[in-house]
Amino acid sequence: MSKKICGVLTAIVTPFDNEGALNLHELKNQVNRQLNAGNGIFCGGTNGEFFVLNEEEKIAVTRTCVEEVAGRANVVAHIGEISTRETIRLGKQIEKMGVDAVSVITPYFVPLKQQELIAHYTAIADALSVPVFLYNIQARTGNTIEPETASVLAAHPNIIGIKDSAGSYESLEGFLNAVKDIEGFDVLNGPDSLIHQGFVDGCSACISGLANVAPKEINAIWTRFKAGDVVGSREAQESVTGLRTELYNVAFSPAAVKKALQIMGHEVGASRYAVTFSEQQENTIRQIVSHLAH
Repeated sequence: MSKKICGVLTAIVTPFDNEGALNLHELKNQVNRQLNAGNGIFCGGTNGEFFVLNEEEKIAVTRTCVEEVAGRANVVAHIGEISTRETIRLGKQIEKMGVDAVSVITPYFVPLKQQELIAHYTAIADALSVPVFLYNIQARTGNTIEPETASVLAAHPNIIGIKDSAGSYESLEGFLNAVKDIEGFDVLNGPDSLIHQGFVDGCSACISGLANVAPKEINAIWTRFKAGDVVGSREAQESVTGLRTELYNVAFSPAAVKKALQIMGHEVGASRYAVTFSEQQENTIRQIVSHLAH
């Protein structure tokens, strides 16, 4: 029986040093910062810049997160690669580390039919002993998991849910409706703007990039909802929705989140991909995060 994934999991950033190498000491600091706020860890995802990490680095990041969490919260690791073979190869190494589950984006670059996605995910779930979450993020991969496809894959005993990062309520609602009668298959919300609504409609957890910047504020959406304070949960959501919009308008989220953390005094380093910030943009981010606890 797999461990239930619930509440807030932070899509944690991958810190780099001044030379662009992994900064695992700072990663431990960021993990503990999230644990102190009540959040679990989702490592190696979009905000973790998996797309610019090599295999050795992905393994090191996962190992560090698992060891630092030490059973105090959920840890989910992303293992999605462009091919089925490479995803399985990475997954077989990650599953030995004690993660609660793994997450797998759709293959990218090559357009796939839904039946081909079913074959891809089935092969991965067959090969791994660790529970698998599907990960829908069409804007980045070019391939969409349809709700009907998710319901077919939900029949696999080792596929326990889907993370939907399509960005719209319509997409999230489609998955929730498609799997609402399937026991043991959960929907995880990706967009920070839909955390509260996702919990109201039946999501078991959210994967939040913004929680890197505002861990306690994001966690409040969940803890208030869990306590039965739906109005308070909605108010907590409203307090961070503007923050999300303003921050992500400056730059694509991993770079903007990292720049915000740097401004807040955290030594997470810059992103590895080519994004630069003007003085005006940095001042904008400084103003956006000025009211947050560092």
